[in-house]
Amino acid sequence: MSAASALQAGGADLVVFDDNEARCVAARDKGFTVSDLKDLDWGNIDALLLSPGVPLTHPEPHWSVKLANAANVPVIGDTELFFQEFLALNRRSELADKIIVLTGTNGKSTTTALTTHILNAAGETAVMGGNIGFGVLDMPEFGSRDEEGGTIYVLELSSYQIDLTPSLQPTAAGLLNITPDHIDRHGTVENYAAVKGKIFDNLILDRLGFHEHGQVGTGIGSGADGLGLSGTGVISVDDQYCRSIAERLSSLDNMMFVGRADSPMILQVKSNGIELRDDGFSLYQDGGQVLDVNLNGITHLRGAHNAQNAAFAFALAKQVTVNVAGLVRGLRTFPGLSHRMRQVGVLSRLGRRLLFVNDSKATNADASMQALRSYPEIYWIAGGRAKEGGIEGLKSHFSSIRKAFLIGEAAEDFGNTLRAANIAYEICGDIETAVSRAVATGLEAGSGEAAVLLSPAAASFDQFPNFEVRGEAFCDVVRAVANVEMAAEG
Repeated sequence: MSAASALQAGGADLVVFDDNEARCVAARDKGFTVSDLKDLDWGNIDALLLSPGVPLTHPEPHWSVKLANAANVPVIGDTELFFQEFLALNRRSELADKIIVLTGTNGKSTTTALTTHILNAAGETAVMGGNIGFGVLDMPEFGSRDEEGGTIYVLELSSYQIDLTPSLQPTAAGLLNITPDHIDRHGTVENYAAVKGKIFDNLILDRLGFHEHGQVGTGIGSGADGLGLSGTGVISVDDQYCRSIAERLSSLDNMMFVGRADSPMILQVKSNGIELRDDGFSLYQDGGQVLDVNLNGITHLRGAHNAQNAAFAFALAKQVTVNVAGLVRGLRTFPGLSHRMRQVGVLSRLGRRLLFVNDSKATNADASMQALRSYPEIYWIAGGRAKEGGIEGLKSHFSSIRKAFLIGEAAEDFGNTLRAANIAYEICGDIETAVSRAVATGLEAGSGEAAVLLSPAAASFDQFPNFEVRGEAFCDVVRAVANVEMAAEG
């Protein structure tokens, strides 16, 4: 509906359709022309704008995509309209606006939110959209702040959105990581990785000095066509799929590599990139260290995975602002992403300190892994509607769990896995009981710091309409615990 409204406002001759009749009725009520796409004369269609949730290639193209392909009609997404407009306006007169694009299998929402936050903390005007925040066509108009230095658009893009954005041409692009995911929509993990790597395609074209249509000198940063855009890529070198892409890009001088000290590509990292540690990161340029950032004490950036998120946010933001000190200050004031490893309260009693952590967004085992790695002593609240494989894949991360408190449909199945691993557990049924039992057990266990962690490793749909409602329910229960100090919201 957002894309339809934008096209209509721009004067497009528009037809809309949805497989869901209720959505068609809603579109008619808003004054749109609704027609079955099977009845169209596809020879008169300039483009099919597809929702990212509709299959483009696998398990097979949607019937509308097949009609478009047969008529040689481009299939695009709302993100393609966004970039086409950005490039068109730059050709007419260079915009002060800039675009940062982020993708990856894990951590992209947190990193997108963090990038936006630290840019605003550094005095820039940054807005967040794409797969989080605003839809891209609901974001502020290009050029609206040119005299004030422009707007920085920070976009989280899924593989589905990237696939529908052939004109993707950002100021800076970041690829956090790739692990097997969405195989049903891409066919193979190799196809999935290739789509993720497309965010750097125009950066490569810029370096080589040609455009995809063969026009010499029209890539990013060439200036030959009046764009005057710059392009910088930031990529992890710590997983095999990203590393393969990084190796292909290693000769480019507009790439920055992010990795740990034992990474196979550490030489490139040390020459131009960021070295990760569990407690922060170091920035290297021209073969020397120029900045060291320590994240100790920042509760919402706890754990090695958040060191990577912070490093990416910093590296990307640094491409569009000169206020490095402001970016570092912004890291320390980041409130965290709602329902993602967010510390929501603390209970201190007789030398014991319990941290209440809301990780409701962890709807599968892979998503819970980072939380289990981030706290040395955990009283784990888990369960819901189990995903395939349950929590079997987390066995190597059970060592920090002192006891589990299981809820929802998956409780018995999760209990079986925990029992086989000699991890104590209770079947509690609901969040209220689980929190109560976790607090009592945690307080009795000794002194020092421990986490009461809601990281369900399962979907919410057995007891809640979505993970947000589940997370809020957890917060409400924590708020009712006697003498708990709740974190400030923000």
